[in-house]
Amino acid sequence: MPRLWSVCRQHGYVTPADFVRGRYGSDLLALAVAITGILALMPYIALQLVGMQVVISTMGIVGTGLAEHLPIIIAFVILAAYTYTSGLRAPALIAVVKDSMIYIMVLVTVIAIPAKLGGFHQVFAAAAHGLPRGGALILPPGQFLPYASLALGSALAAFMYPHTITGVLSSSSGHVIRRNAALLPAYTFLLGLIALLGYMTIAAGVHPPVPSLAVPWLLARLFPSWFVGFAFAAIAIGALVPAAIMSIAAANLFTRNIYRAFLRPHCSPRDEAWVAKNVSLVVKLGALVFVLFLPTQYAINLQLLGGIWILQTFPAIAFGLYGRWFHHVGLLLGWLAGMVSGTAMAASTGFTSAVYPLHIGHVTVAAYAALDAFVLNVILAVVATLVLQALRTPRPADETLRQDYDAEETPRAMAAD
Repeated sequence: MPRLWSVCRQHGYVTPADFVRGRYGSDLLALAVAITGILALMPYIALQLVGMQVVISTMGIVGTGLAEHLPIIIAFVILAAYTYTSGLRAPALIAVVKDSMIYIMVLVTVIAIPAKLGGFHQVFAAAAHGLPRGGALILPPGQFLPYASLALGSALAAFMYPHTITGVLSSSSGHVIRRNAALLPAYTFLLGLIALLGYMTIAAGVHPPVPSLAVPWLLARLFPSWFVGFAFAAIAIGALVPAAIMSIAAANLFTRNIYRAFLRPHCSPRDEAWVAKNVSLVVKLGALVFVLFLPTQYAINLQLLGGIWILQTFPAIAFGLYGRWFHHVGLLLGWLAGMVSGTAMAASTGFTSAVYPLHIGHVTVAAYAALDAFVLNVILAVVATLVLQALRTPRPADETLRQDYDAEETPRAMAAD
């Protein structure tokens, strides 16, 4: 990420597709990266809206008929107004408040709730007894590889998401990126604590009508109203901030790599900013329609599909930061193979799981479909590149220079000398 920050700073790149176009000189490959990013972000934004929706509905803002959708519409209006008027600066500033509130909420809950329920031993015992049929607290051996591959694939995909790269490129220096990366495991540990709240919900005998209401209902049952209000605010802000950055990232991809690259190459910066603000609103509208007309579980399942898609941009972006051996046509063919095969694997499960049982001879290997598609992507890109090199197929010019990737380090090294 510091290398990406450095080269993008040198050339004024704003999106990962900008970097791919500059590195490989291919508008089509950049378009593929841009479209993939927009597609992957749509269900992700929808998932954030669902998070805000459950808090608003738990607060008692519910209805019947058309008013049944009032909580999600309120969440959409808050997100749209927040993003349209403030841009990227407000989410960046409020993120510190968001993380502080979430840390306080989680630490209080994982200490206070087990104390109310008789300790963690009682929580796990009650959860094991109350799990749905076929559920288990500890993964059976057959789930080890699917879980590990899902963890690895998700980790690789996480840094390819456009909103992650938007955050990276908005950093003030590569040192800031490294510092945040060093602190990232602490946030990941926090996610593990949040997962424990599911067990506590079962142990407390809370039975929400849908799983997404589990944590809000648990908090409302066991805590005084003032802390419930604080916790609900933390959850809502925890969904609002990433959703805002996601919609901005999607709008940047459309404006820079579709609108400006193919529709209006000579548009002014002011026109570009105006289009980006309005596309950001359209993206959020699309996420709203997604939540209104499809079951909530679809948002979760299709977010996993988004991970499959976005991982297919890894070769063009991450490998491109360390060299230009791959031919852009080979990367494009690999991306296409990865997108098609990954989507087909997810579709074969009815989009209910991102784990695909791959049959290799008489052996069945169940793993994260994104990794299977990624391996196919890389193999095809390598083979196609070797063929194209043998045919001496010309390559477009590379806008970047070797020193662009460590430009931040050079002045520091010179000062040390």
